[in-house]
Amino acid sequence: MNGIRRRPNLLPLPGVSSGFHMWNDRPNPTRREMLAGAVAVAMAPVIFSGADAQAADVENPLVIDTHQHLWDPAKSMQPTIVKSSGVHRPLYGPVEYAEATRGLNVKAVYMEVDSPADQRAAEAEYAIGLCHDRTQATIAAVIGAWPDDPALAAFIERFKPGGFVRGIRQVLHASTTPPGMCLKDEFVRGIQFLGKQELSFDLCMRPAELSDGLKLSHLCPDTRFIVDHCGNADPVAFLAHPPAGLKPAHDAEVWKRDMAALAKRPNVICKISGIVARAPEMWSAEMLAPIVDHCLDSFGPDRVVFGGDWPICLKRTSLGNWIEALKQIVAPRPVIEQRKLWADNAMKWYKLAVG
Repeated sequence: MNGIRRRPNLLPLPGVSSGFHMWNDRPNPTRREMLAGAVAVAMAPVIFSGADAQAADVENPLVIDTHQHLWDPAKSMQPTIVKSSGVHRPLYGPVEYAEATRGLNVKAVYMEVDSPADQRAAEAEYAIGLCHDRTQATIAAVIGAWPDDPALAAFIERFKPGGFVRGIRQVLHASTTPPGMCLKDEFVRGIQFLGKQELSFDLCMRPAELSDGLKLSHLCPDTRFIVDHCGNADPVAFLAHPPAGLKPAHDAEVWKRDMAALAKRPNVICKISGIVARAPEMWSAEMLAPIVDHCLDSFGPDRVVFGGDWPICLKRTSLGNWIEALKQIVAPRPVIEQRKLWADNAMKWYKLAVG
């Protein structure tokens, strides 16, 4: 964009304790509190008729949440992500998600929850079942699988034919995952196989290892990659004076360099998600803006998508508050670019039909 981008004054959200426009939410709000934080945002429809889509666009335009986590112990799901997220409730299902987004008009792409290997098939069946239910927000899924698994092809063959699976993810920042794992021959071959299947791979990795993701994108030019959570950027790394006792998880300048390099790859897009969960207890939209702006400026308006990261975002705030903060951050940008971020790009990259 030309000239200086001026951001409007960022206002505290109703019902949220604030000082100097900073939000201090409870890590695990109650169901009532989750609803109180919901606010209307700019969105765009996915599975609607043309007339319905136009009406919704005027009255309550939609967003596509490309990072929706759900889990249900009754479905044999004990996701590893629960242990590391700081969000400890045993059940976060479609009913809870509907409550968290009440008043909003949302469609979602399910994101795998790092289930143990013996539960991945059950999780995939759960996610695909949600997609079949037209009353739910979930319309597509990214399922969990290991690219270097010898059984990857059979796993994909089992779940892809239904038409709802858009890609796979293996979390690469787990303590059990060594640096450089994504560059091993077996892993690379698995990622190349995904490209042949027209499936994407989510890069969810340590910020210091984003250069490995860049190398992987070169090795697999026919595979689509989505960089999750703005490259797992730590908002603390961008503060001139971090709160006492908080140390940045990475070097901000190295992160900027590596994200800019990833943005030059035509087969890589960036998901604006996850950063609020890592923010300090007293956080603000201004605190997140340097990360968001660098991603949007580097990847451009056509290769960024929105992700709610619910319920992991509850570690710091409600989904509604995260959406409102991001709305404020992107407000100075052209409306057409905002629409691309909230929905249009997701429709293109995830091949979500409107009809």
